[in-house]
Amino acid sequence: MNRQSKCRLCSEPLRHVFADLGTTPLCESFVSAATYNEPEQSFPLRAYVCGVCFLVQVEELVRPADIFSDYAYFSSYSDSWVDHAKRYATAVRQRFDLNANSFVVELGSNDGYLLQHFVAMDIPVLGIDPAGSVAAAARGRRVPTEVTFFTDEVAHRLAAERRAELIIANNVLAQAPDLHDFVAGVERLLAPTGIVTVEVPHLLRLMEGNQFDTIYHEHFSYFSLMALERLFGDHGLRCFGVDELPTHGGSLRLYLCHAADSSRSASGGVAALRRKEVDAGLDRIECYAGFAERVKETKRRILEMLIDLTRRGRTIAGYGAPGKGSTLLNYCGIGTDFIPYTVDRNPNKHGRYLPGSRIPIFPPERIAETKPDFVFILPWNLTDEIVGQLSFIRAWGGRFIVPIPEPRVIE
Repeated sequence: MNRQSKCRLCSEPLRHVFADLGTTPLCESFVSAATYNEPEQSFPLRAYVCGVCFLVQVEELVRPADIFSDYAYFSSYSDSWVDHAKRYATAVRQRFDLNANSFVVELGSNDGYLLQHFVAMDIPVLGIDPAGSVAAAARGRRVPTEVTFFTDEVAHRLAAERRAELIIANNVLAQAPDLHDFVAGVERLLAPTGIVTVEVPHLLRLMEGNQFDTIYHEHFSYFSLMALERLFGDHGLRCFGVDELPTHGGSLRLYLCHAADSSRSASGGVAALRRKEVDAGLDRIECYAGFAERVKETKRRILEMLIDLTRRGRTIAGYGAPGKGSTLLNYCGIGTDFIPYTVDRNPNKHGRYLPGSRIPIFPPERIAETKPDFVFILPWNLTDEIVGQLSFIRAWGGRFIVPIPEPRVIE
C-alpha cells in the first residue's frame, strides 16, 4: 500500500493483507437507466488484519454520508429476517422485563423491521438511521425515527432527555468507521442498569465459511469476540452473555452492561466462545494467512462452473441484489455474459442495474416468464427461504446455484 494505515481499534500500523478483492464500486450504488452510459467510481477493496488486536478491517475510502444517505436496503423484504427480529423482541422483553415504562433505542433501525414489534407491545422506542428513505418507511410503521448518524455527540443530546433501558445495535457496528466514538455514545446513552445487545457477523464463521463476499466498502470492520470485548471494555461496557446465531452466515449476539453493574454475572458461553476462538487460532496472525488464497481458488471454481454451463447452452438468472452479490460479481468479473438479469423483491431496485457488473434488476415474476435452467442465489444466507419461494422452477427442471462457501448446485 502507498501509505501506512492504522488499526481503527488499537491504532497499530496495518501490515497484513487479509483479502484483496480488487477495485469495485460501492455495493449499494445501483445504476439507473439515465446514468447507464456514465462512468462509475470504483475504489480498492482490500481487507487487512491487525497484528496486535486482530481486527479485520477495510480502509475508510468513502465517507459514510456518501454511502448511507440514499440507501436502497430495506430489511422488511426478507421474511426470515423479520421473523428473526420478532423472536428477538419477544425474548428480550421477557428476559429483561421491558414494559411501557421502558425506553428502547435501535441504532441503524432501517425501515422499522424490528422496532415495530416493540411498538405493538406498547413499549416506547426511538429508531436512529442516516437514510431518509428507510426512515420514512419506519415512520409508516409507527416507529419514531431520527435521521442522523449515531455519534457520541448525538448520544449526549439524547441522554439529556432520557437514557435507554435497552440499546439495540444489529448489524450496524461494522458500518461505523469511528468505532470508539460510536461505542462511547452507546455507553453514554445507556441507563445505569440498562442492557445493550449487539449483533455482528462472526469473523470465525466468515473465515470457516469462505464468506469473502461479505467484505465491502460499506462494512469497515469484521469482528471476533476478542476484538469486541476489547472495544467495549475500552468504554466501560462488559459482555455478560453471547449467543451464536445462524443469521448472515453465522453471527454473534452480545449482551452488554455497564462494567459497574454487578447485578449481571457472565454466562459460561462467553468463556467458552473465547476458548473456541483461541483454539481456532484467531489470536495468532498465522491463522489469517491462508484466507486470500482460498478466495482466489473459489473465484476460479465459480468461473469454471459458469463457463461450462454457458458453453453447454444453459441459461442462468440471478436472484437478489445484495451487497455481497456486488462484491462477488465484481471480484469474479461476472456480468451479463453469464447472468443476463437478476430479480429482487425490493421495488426500489427494479429498473436499476447492479453496480459494476451492470446486470439489470427485475421483479421476481421474471423468473417464471423466462424459465432459466439455473437460478444463481446471490444472498446465499437466505438460500432456504429463496428455494422455498422459487420451488416452482422445478416444474421445468430448474435448479439453483449457491456460490459460497464453494459453488454447488441444488436440485
